[in-house]
Amino acid sequence: MTPSPLPPAGQNSDAGQSSDVPTLLVKIFGKDRPGITAGLFDTLAAYSVDVVDIEQVVSRGRLVLCVLVTAPTVASSGELRATVHSWAESLKLEAEIISGIGDNRPRGSGRSHVTVLGHPLTAESTAAIAASITATGGNIDRIFRLAKYPVTAVEFAVSGVATSELRTALATEAAALGVDVAVVSAGLHRRAQRLVVMDVDSTLIQDEVIELFAAHAGCEDEVAEVTAAAMRGELDFEQSLHARVALLRGLDASVVDKVRAEVRLTPGARTLIRTLKALGYQVGVVSGGFTQVTDDLKDRLGLDFASANTLEIEDGKFTGRVTGDVVDRAGKARLLREFAAEAGVPLAQTVAIGDGANDLDMLNAAGLGVAFNAKPVVREAAHTAVNVPFLDTVLYLLGITREEVEAADGLVD
Repeated sequence: MTPSPLPPAGQNSDAGQSSDVPTLLVKIFGKDRPGITAGLFDTLAAYSVDVVDIEQVVSRGRLVLCVLVTAPTVASSGELRATVHSWAESLKLEAEIISGIGDNRPRGSGRSHVTVLGHPLTAESTAAIAASITATGGNIDRIFRLAKYPVTAVEFAVSGVATSELRTALATEAAALGVDVAVVSAGLHRRAQRLVVMDVDSTLIQDEVIELFAAHAGCEDEVAEVTAAAMRGELDFEQSLHARVALLRGLDASVVDKVRAEVRLTPGARTLIRTLKALGYQVGVVSGGFTQVTDDLKDRLGLDFASANTLEIEDGKFTGRVTGDVVDRAGKARLLREFAAEAGVPLAQTVAIGDGANDLDMLNAAGLGVAFNAKPVVREAAHTAVNVPFLDTVLYLLGITREEVEAADGLVD
């Protein structure tokens, strides 16, 4: 289909359409100050041009303002150029005006958002990521900084290559560079209300809850050894759970309050949940740990969903057994689906976060699976990995900027 040309300057038009009419790209450079954008458009208004596109960037107080407008008549073109240059010089700015035809080149199909996290983000790693994007046939349309702390996070808008192909290529590059890279497809779904579900032990919190209980029972070393093997995928989770819980037999149930007080949230956990809730997300946890702790976390953090195993208690003592269905690898994925159905959120708009092998089914079932400081087997299988110790960096993978995080803080009592 041949696009319709833009009407002559001064007439109403759909200026976003591509066309074969003459256009001018007006570029302004210099020290930023209030009034520059208004001043430029006041200058252009005298020539009745239409705005086709505009983009402005300010970096460390230096402005780059680019405006694409329909060209005036040939007789007026020279006068427009002279007037813009004169205006720019009066403000100690630089101006460049380039003649051309039509609008910007349309973006290619296969649009993706590539988020890169570095601590720090080096020029070497950025160059390698950009080169990998090019090697896949992708084009970088725009780069935007999402955050400068606690990590540097930048987002590349990429077109021209399938998201899955780009994700595969960049995952290999990211592992070699030691940076975190997430690739998600562009589209309205990225702004839709979502559900975020995360593991608890070594994800939402820094601890393994079974080990906290075991410390009070005097069997911490034995439990820790079994836990580590299970998380590496070397043992069946359900068997390892029963073996570890059996070691707690006879422990007084009053220890639950002590364990709750000992739990340490992961840095950034409160910020992550507070921001997601302020933005309308629903948040839940699934755990191979125990409801005696997850129910408390749900209340304290205002979570929407929580599910875990339950330690059986009789006569004020742990029996060494769990009650009900075991929340294992398959159970976590099942609960993700149940939470999504209850929340009214399509599975494609869910995010799962975890660190262990028993999180893999959940990570793969979600629209975006994030391996957080995870074991190698999990990092290799998840959609993306975060290897910095700040849980709130997951927000950047969702396109949420640090400024939006801070703004969301102001919305919470």
